[in-house]
Amino acid sequence: MALRNAVMAALLEGPASGYDLTKIFDSSVANFWMATPQQIYRELERMEGEDLIEATVVRQERRPDKRVFTLTGRGRGELRAFISRPPRPIAIRDELMVQVQSVDVGDADAVRTAVTERTAWSSARLGHYLRLRAHLLDGRTEEEHLSRAERIGPYLTLLRGIALEEENLRWYERVLDILERRGVLR
Repeated sequence: MALRNAVMAALLEGPASGYDLTKIFDSSVANFWMATPQQIYRELERMEGEDLIEATVVRQERRPDKRVFTLTGRGRGELRAFISRPPRPIAIRDELMVQVQSVDVGDADAVRTAVTERTAWSSARLGHYLRLRAHLLDGRTEEEHLSRAERIGPYLTLLRGIALEEENLRWYERVLDILERRGVLR
C-alpha cells in the first residue's frame, strides 16, 4: 500500500488541509499507517500533480492562507481500484522482536528496558484509542453508532488498533514474566 491510499482514505472524511491530515493521521490512521508530516506534505504535492486531489486556497485573517484538499473523481476511482485489489500480507519489521529473539546472547536487562518502554508506549496508545472510541460513540452503544454512522470504516480500523495494543500489552507482560522466571535478568 502506498501512503497515497491512506491519504485518500483520510480525505473521505471531508476536505482537509495538510495540517488537518497530519492530525487525522495522528488520531485515527496511526493505528494502521504511520507517516511524518513531511511525508504527508510531499505526497499531497505528488497527488495534486497526478490529479488525484485538488486544492482550494482558503484565506485566513492573521494567519497564512491554507490549502484545503479534496479527492477528485480520478482520486476516488483510484481508491476504488485499490479497495478492489487483494491486500498484501502484513509485513512486520520490528527491532524489538529481533532483540527479544536474540536475548539469549545479549544484554537481557537492555531487552527488559526496551520491553518496558514499549509497554508504556502501547499503554498510552491504547488509552488514546479508547478515548477516541468514547468520543466517537458519544454515549451511544456500539450498535447505535453502527446503525446511524455515515461511515463505519474509521470505527472498524479503530477497533483493530485497540485489539493490537491490547495484544501487544499481553505479549510484553508475558515476555517480562518469562525472562524473570528464566532468571536471565539481574
